[in-house]
Amino acid sequence: MDLHATTILTVRRGGKVAIGGDGQVTLGATIMKGDATKIRRMLDGQIVCGFAGGAADAFALMERFEAKLRDFPGNLPRAATELAKEWRSDRVLRRLEALLLAVDAEHTLLVSGTGDVIAPSDGVLGIGSGGNFAVAAARAMVAHTEQSAAEIVRASLTIAADIDIYTNHNIIVEELESSK
Repeated sequence: MDLHATTILTVRRGGKVAIGGDGQVTLGATIMKGDATKIRRMLDGQIVCGFAGGAADAFALMERFEAKLRDFPGNLPRAATELAKEWRSDRVLRRLEALLLAVDAEHTLLVSGTGDVIAPSDGVLGIGSGGNFAVAAARAMVAHTEQSAAEIVRASLTIAADIDIYTNHNIIVEELESSK
């Protein structure tokens, strides 16, 4: 049985991009930690990355992702694509069960072990067990409120935590200036 971490959400709005995550880590049906940090700034704060899935797997992938970001500075899509290719083709990495969500001033990307690198068309993207709840809430708020990206992320993750038993209310939100 693996330790699992969930839920991450990102929203672009009003010249900013916000990414947030809850603090819960579970082992099966047991909460092992309630105040984990699943969001990490990388490359001198130019990139913010979050993870969901197997905690140890995600940390291993984030280290590799940070190395790819150093190999391709200023080019988040290329670093993400290179990580996805390595993740899919490497015998050991293929077994890692996690998802990464990364943002910079221009891009929002989901990176998976199946080789996917996905950019949302509306600037809203969520991963983890509460990700779909958070995305639904965020899309409604983007359409019907004037809240900032960070406010939408925090409120949406709160809604997800009210619904999903694997998401808690210990929410951390990071924000970057966006070029879009």
